[in-house]
Amino acid sequence: MMQNLARTVFLLAHTGRPAAIRSAELVVKGLLRSGIGVRVLAAEAEDLPLPDEVELIKEATPQCLDGCELLIVLGGDGTLLRGAEFARASGVPMLGVNLGRVGFLAEAERDDLDKVVDRVVTKAYEVEERMTVDVVVHQNGDIVHTDWALNEAAVQKAGAEKLLEVVLEIDGRPVTGFGCDGIVLSTPTGSTAYAFSAGGPVVWPEVEALLMVPISAHALFAKPLVTSPDSVLAVEVLPHIPPGVLWCDGRRTVELPPGARVEVRRGAVPVRLARLHHASFTDRLVAKFALPVAGWRGAPH
Repeated sequence: MMQNLARTVFLLAHTGRPAAIRSAELVVKGLLRSGIGVRVLAAEAEDLPLPDEVELIKEATPQCLDGCELLIVLGGDGTLLRGAEFARASGVPMLGVNLGRVGFLAEAERDDLDKVVDRVVTKAYEVEERMTVDVVVHQNGDIVHTDWALNEAAVQKAGAEKLLEVVLEIDGRPVTGFGCDGIVLSTPTGSTAYAFSAGGPVVWPEVEALLMVPISAHALFAKPLVTSPDSVLAVEVLPHIPPGVLWCDGRRTVELPPGARVEVRRGAVPVRLARLHHASFTDRLVAKFALPVAGWRGAPH
C-alpha cells in the first residue's frame, strides 16, 4: 500500500527477537499516529503485527529507501550492521535502537522507544558521518574482490590447525611479518568491536584514523598500530600456506587464496548516523561496559 504522506521512515527489525516485534509495533503505531508513513520489508512484515497503512517493499535494495528521511533499526549489533549496509548504499541516516547486549552503534535503548518516536516526529535529531573503509583484494596483480566495512575488515586463518603467515605494510613500506590467527583493520567506530576484543585501543569516533590490530600473533613486535586516515594498510598472505578468509563487519566473507594481498583505505562513502543525545563518548563507554567510576570527584570548579 503506497503512502501519500509527506514524511516516510524505513523500519528494519530483527524479527527473530520477541523484543524487536513488540518494539516495532510500538514504533510503527507511534509514527503513524503522528502522520509519518512507515515502510517495511515484506519478508519481515510477515512476523510483525503491522497495520494496513504500512508500506511493504518486496526487494531489499538501496532504492527501497528512496524518499525516506530516516532508517530506524531495532536489534543487536548484527542487525545494526545490516542496517548500516542500507544506510551507506542509500545515504539515509540510520537511527539504531539496541535490543542486544552492547550496541555501540545504537543511539537508544528499548526503554527509550517513546522518546525515539517523539524525536523523529519533531525532527529533534542530528546527523553525523562515520568513516568507513574500502577493501580491495589482489592476487598476482589482479583485483579479485572489492568490499567495504563500517567496523572492520578482518584477515583470518580459515582453519584451527595452522597459523596465518602474513607481512604487514603501511603506505607502501613493510612493517613486520609473523604467524597469527589474523589481523583486524579497523575504523574508529570499529575500535569497540572486533579490534577491542583483539586487544586494540579504544578510539573516540571523532578521531580520524585507521587501526591495524594483530590477533594472537607469535611475535615480539605485534602491537596495535594507529595510522593516518589517509594511510593505505595492506596485509600480504604468504603464498606457501593454506588459504585464509576475509570478513567485512562479520557479515560478508570471501576466501583469500595463497599469496593474496588485502589493501584497506579510507572509504569513499561514509555511513550517516542519527544522534538523539549530546552525551560524550566517554559517558557512553562507561555505560556500555559498566566501568567503575565510584569515587570520581571531577576537576575543581
